This record gives sequence, structure tokens and C-alpha cells, in this order.
Amino acid sequence: MPKVVFMLSNGTETGVDARIGDSVMTTATQHGLDGVVAECGGNLSCATCHVWVRDDFLDAVGPPGEMEDDMMDLATSDRRDGSRLSCQITVSEDLDGLTVEIPPEQP
Repeated sequence: MPKVVFMLSNGTETGVDARIGDSVMTTATQHGLDGVVAECGGNLSCATCHVWVRDDFLDAVGPPGEMEDDMMDLATSDRRDGSRLSCQITVSEDLDGLTVEIPPEQP
């Protein structure tokens, strides 16, 4: 089972087991992690699951799609090279150890 590491806005790192095929957003909400609001439930219609993917996983995660890219313009936190909506990142064995930072501000 792959692990996803979440860097919370208070600086705490929390590693959790993730199910293959689930989104990173679902993984965060199922484990009750603060900061991933997920208002739309993963339907790509809000930006409340914005995360920053650490550099070492940027290639594995890939770039955002066009709709995701447009939606991130609504995010309240700074956009970075690793900005993604966690609802659009699907957990796989290749993402074991994925580390994402949760921005300090989500709507």
C-alpha cells in the first residue's frame, strides 16, 4: 500500500496509507487531515483541495490538465510550479512516498 506524506500548514508531516486508485484528496479527507477542504467532493469545480507537490514527484504526478489549471486560478494560496488539485492526483504504486504540502489558506 503506497504512503502519501502530507506537510500540514503548521509544519507537521503526516504519512498515511493510501489506496491505489483513490485521489490524494480522498486520502486526506478519509484520514481527517486539516487543510484539504474538498468542498466539491472531487468534481473539479472548486480549488479547496489545492496542494503543492514536492519537486521530486513532479514528473511522476505530471502537469495539471487544462480544466484543473483554470480552476487553480481560483485558489486563495500562492500558485507554485508544483501546484495541483489533490482531487486530480490518482494514487498509484509509482507515487509511494509522494509528499504534498497543504497551503495555509483554503477557502
